[in-house]
Amino acid sequence: MGKGKKKKGQPKGKTITLKMAQNSVEMTVDGKRRLNLSFQEIAAVPKCLQKLCEVDELDMSRNLIRKIPDFIDLFVSIRVLDLHSNYIEELPVTIGRLQNLLVLNLCNNRLTSLPSELGLLAKLQTLHLGLNQLDALPASIGELKELRHIGLSDNRFTRIPSCISRLNKLQKVNLDRNPMRAEDTPSHESVMTSESLYVVPESFLCEHCRKKFMEILITMFNHLISAAQGDELNSQTGGLAKPISSEQFKNLSCG
Repeated sequence: MGKGKKKKGQPKGKTITLKMAQNSVEMTVDGKRRLNLSFQEIAAVPKCLQKLCEVDELDMSRNLIRKIPDFIDLFVSIRVLDLHSNYIEELPVTIGRLQNLLVLNLCNNRLTSLPSELGLLAKLQTLHLGLNQLDALPASIGELKELRHIGLSDNRFTRIPSCISRLNKLQKVNLDRNPMRAEDTPSHESVMTSESLYVVPESFLCEHCRKKFMEILITMFNHLISAAQGDELNSQTGGLAKPISSEQFKNLSCG
């Protein structure tokens, strides 16, 4: 292969000038500056973007980008970084310096691993990693104490990453369409339903809600009695096995 020739199959991207980039800066409804370079057939992040690093949001999704340059750390004020649907194979360690980042979208790329520096994104709340080739997460992900949502669907995970258990504010995990091992399936389901399961102290509930909750618990408990003891207990007691009352349940639960 002659010197200077592009590798076979490497996409030839569109050239973005500084003026073109400046004309792509938009104002969001909440008054943030957003640089929108989505769907521009960009194969390499333009160096001229270093002069626009004061923007709050950067969208370079749906392009042909394979590599994120080290100068990404110049975007110190950035809150949203959208890089989904590219050909990105790795991330620079400098991405860990984006200390104001709230949302990072890396869906639909070619990532096989992530730098541990992602764990330095102290304010990150949403991390989209679906449709990649990941089979593990760096342990440092567990340091993302503000993370609420993490998308891991359509990857190569065979088990739930242990670092997820350290994310105290996590509300939703998506692990759909991964080759999960059978023994991990129950835990997977419990993680997936965490979005709609909330545990609060009893003192937070009004009287009406406490009564409704107690009724639900009693109903569930009686169903368990019926299923576990059923015909055997009734045959031994001559059909005397009866559902428990609210007062009996309280005494039992306080045991």
